[in-house]
Amino acid sequence: MAKQYVCKVCGYVHTGDKAPEVCPQCKQSNCFELVKKSGFSTDSNAYTIIYAAVLVVIVAVALAVVSQVLSPRQQANALLDKQKQILVALNQDIDAMADPAARYMELCQDTIVCGTSDVYVFNIDDATKYVLKLHGQGLWGGIGGYLALDEDKNTVFGINFNHEGETPGLGAEIVTAKFRDQFKGKHIKDATGAIRSIAVLKQGKAAEDGQEQVDAYAGATITSTGVNDMLAANLAEYAAFLNENVNEDENEDVNVNEEMEVEDVE
Repeated sequence: MAKQYVCKVCGYVHTGDKAPEVCPQCKQSNCFELVKKSGFSTDSNAYTIIYAAVLVVIVAVALAVVSQVLSPRQQANALLDKQKQILVALNQDIDAMADPAARYMELCQDTIVCGTSDVYVFNIDDATKYVLKLHGQGLWGGIGGYLALDEDKNTVFGINFNHEGETPGLGAEIVTAKFRDQFKGKHIKDATGAIRSIAVLKQGKAAEDGQEQVDAYAGATITSTGVNDMLAANLAEYAAFLNENVNEDENEDVNVNEEMEVEDVE
């Protein structure tokens, strides 16, 4: 940026990068001095720092305002996505629904607090279904989903999976109906009523005695192992709920048998 120099003898003002050696007006030499401007110089470091700081503050405030304005919409979208995932686990065709949220509210009967998680209660064709949330770790990030159980808290009615970034064509295939349909009708408990989960194993491998299994997805060993571990760990977290009323039901059966034996004796 050009500077201004003034002749101390005659007052002549010169604009340029440097002062002339001789004043063109009074012909005096070495008579110029730099004109100092008041306020901040745009060439100074202080000006650059202050300008950058102000710009950062303006951008930060703008982003905060936008975040607050969009927050309700983001929360609504997150809730709708959750409702759709649960509906898929309940074998509902969300693509054919005009309003999935309304369908969710129609089917949902209750929410049961189970430790740090919730159990969602639904009525499907006059039958009670329980939906449990799943969360775990895949190859490239988190995986999750929802598991729907029949009223016996043992038989799988349906299941849905999601992932943050598994490999397309491999680990990402856990979201497909082909993989999910394997779980339908499987049982999470053995003959004694103990929670055993469902093993996700490569074809040819056998689960432990009393445990049912499905085929892992070929070429996605780590993701399949993640699904296997997720099911085992999450079902253990829901153990209190899954075992609730089981002993009571057994006792009721025993009491009924005892009453029948007494009636037979009489």
